[in-house]
Amino acid sequence: MDSATAYLELTEHRHYQYRGCAPVPADIADFPGQALGDPALSIDAWSTPDRAEGDMEPQKVRIARERRAAAACGGCPVLAQCRAYANAETPGGRLAEPDGIWGGQLALDRHRALIKRRTAAPAAAGVVEDVPEARTAQKQAVLRALARETDEELVAYRAGMDVRTANWHRSLLCGLLGLDKDTATRQQLLNTARRLNLLPKGIRIRPDGRWPIVAAPSGDGVRQRRIAPDMPCQVVLPGYQHLPRTTPSSPAAGPTRASGDGARRGLRLVRPAAVQLPLFTDPGAVAVLGRAA
Repeated sequence: MDSATAYLELTEHRHYQYRGCAPVPADIADFPGQALGDPALSIDAWSTPDRAEGDMEPQKVRIARERRAAAACGGCPVLAQCRAYANAETPGGRLAEPDGIWGGQLALDRHRALIKRRTAAPAAAGVVEDVPEARTAQKQAVLRALARETDEELVAYRAGMDVRTANWHRSLLCGLLGLDKDTATRQQLLNTARRLNLLPKGIRIRPDGRWPIVAAPSGDGVRQRRIAPDMPCQVVLPGYQHLPRTTPSSPAAGPTRASGDGARRGLRLVRPAAVQLPLFTDPGAVAVLGRAA
């Protein structure tokens, strides 16, 4: 990919404004120039600061600054696009971004990667070699849980986090591993993770079953229907979380009904069981109700 195309993919990404090195909005910032990924850092932490001639940045200060900036890149929603752009080559054969920290990589790392690409045999397009950011404790927990479970709530439970956080890590893993977040399935994500040794070989991956389970399900079911149009999407009515998530097998569990657009999309609406009100058997109460009628 050329540097111009990579730059457009980065800057036109829908989450570009939420990148880690973006400034904190002025209305909530404690001081000017705070970085969104780490408010304790300045947005200048990702570049080499301008200093007077002979006034070099102390080595310990520089190393600490670079480590914190690279760590903030680990949670950036456009990490993969940023790294692809910074490592892209200009028509003149130079790196698009030869200086500073981009995509969690130091300038030295990008130059070494450029030399390696030019001296090594051509690799297959789109192949990811190693992603250190995917080896964090949280992402490892999500991958292990995802290998054992297909339901997003059970994945989050086994990973020790809420559903929203677990799905966010799953979506971020897709970007880190070079997968399309809108079309990647759970099996594709796990197979890629296993190929990169992000999952131990002893962990068995539970099959998806009849339908491919997407890597990060969307709440409204749009992504699920795009990947597996016939896959039913559960709609949980507020206040009835205790009801079963599948079609009830007995009248006591309450009837189900799918109608209208929901029936065409395969949605199952879970409804509560009918409540039988007690009948009045007291003759006096019945007489009073009769006169009131």
